[in-house]
Amino acid sequence: MSGGEWSAVELDRVGRALLGTASDAVVVADRDGLIRFWNPGAERIFGFPAAEALGQSLDIIIPEPQRARHWAGFQRVMETGESRYGAGELLAVPGLRGDGGRISLEFTIVPLHAPDGQMEGMAAILRDVTRRFEQVRALRHELAEIRKRTDPPG
Repeated sequence: MSGGEWSAVELDRVGRALLGTASDAVVVADRDGLIRFWNPGAERIFGFPAAEALGQSLDIIIPEPQRARHWAGFQRVMETGESRYGAGELLAVPGLRGDGGRISLEFTIVPLHAPDGQMEGMAAILRDVTRRFEQVRALRHELAEIRKRTDPPG
């Protein structure tokens, strides 16, 4: 890498490295919510190889109770091209693994526009935060138990 601005070749190399990471999931869906890109991080987190995920609906990673809300938000972004989750605000949601297990996710999205400005899909960068979520839940439960024992009755 040279100093100053990077060339298109250097940026392409960096982009490929970021998209190829196994640490975070990078998932791209088209306007219809069909998966068009699924990186190694998505394979690790969700348990689906790319060959199984590509062309499938995002429903394969969205628990059934959250689907209606997800699709309402997805359609709103497709219509407007805007989302507060594209500006760095994290969205925390449950996710679904290929083995049927539930996980806790945090993610941001990047709306993808065609050259004419029309929405053509979305990219999401997702992180599995299940361990942290469970630790916080256990601490809250422990704190509630302590308060029950130490608070005066009545």
